[in-house]
Amino acid sequence: MPLPPPTQPEPRPVAANSGGRRVFTARGLTKVYRMGSFEVHALRGVDLDLYEGEFVVLLGPSGSGKSTLLNILGGLDVPTGGTVVYRDHTLTAATDAELTRYRREHVGFVFQFYNLMPSLTARENVELVTDIAVNPMPAAEALRLVGLTERVDHFPSQLSGGEQQRVAIARAIAKRPDVLLCDEPTGALDVKTGVLVLEAIDRVNRELGTTTVVITHNAVIAGMADRVIALSDGRIASEHRNARQIPAGELQW
Repeated sequence: MPLPPPTQPEPRPVAANSGGRRVFTARGLTKVYRMGSFEVHALRGVDLDLYEGEFVVLLGPSGSGKSTLLNILGGLDVPTGGTVVYRDHTLTAATDAELTRYRREHVGFVFQFYNLMPSLTARENVELVTDIAVNPMPAAEALRLVGLTERVDHFPSQLSGGEQQRVAIARAIAKRPDVLLCDEPTGALDVKTGVLVLEAIDRVNRELGTTTVVITHNAVIAGMADRVIALSDGRIASEHRNARQIPAGELQW
């Protein structure tokens, strides 16, 4: 299953239901984890479409299936049943090598913990990705997009938690991914610092047109999304589109 080459950023489209091209199509996704004689049903028949340039928040409590769904979309995990199509390529039929290529060329990941190399500067941490990417942006440009122009030569120990998370975002976007998947990116941060991180993610979405998915248990963050999808017990419980996206700096929690 040859995957397409990375695409150049395109302007963010209008709302997905008014003509945006589909990036992901998931149908009937199930995921069962077996622990001895016990079965844990993390996903129970999830249908989902995601579109170019969207900012989507997956909302739900711990154990609702958010991270499992994100990992399947990102090619880090495979479902027990169902299908996932990325553009016109079926990820659920891909080999391990094809999924590795997909992750390397098309997906940027941001996790709750930063996973930076402590012996490397911010610039050098980002260059870990640019050195292997097909069409990367310069590390300094990626760091500028997240507001760290003045910190490029600092080591992680010289950066605050929020700055380290923004370096992680810069590292994720430096390869110009089609999709940015963020798993509780503000979970380890205080409110003020979390807002700075959310502003960086929003800026990437707006300026690069990157389809962005943020999972969180914090309902306030849903206010800045184009679309909010709530999960409960492995199922999509509700879905709505925000009439107005609230800037991260105006969020109150």
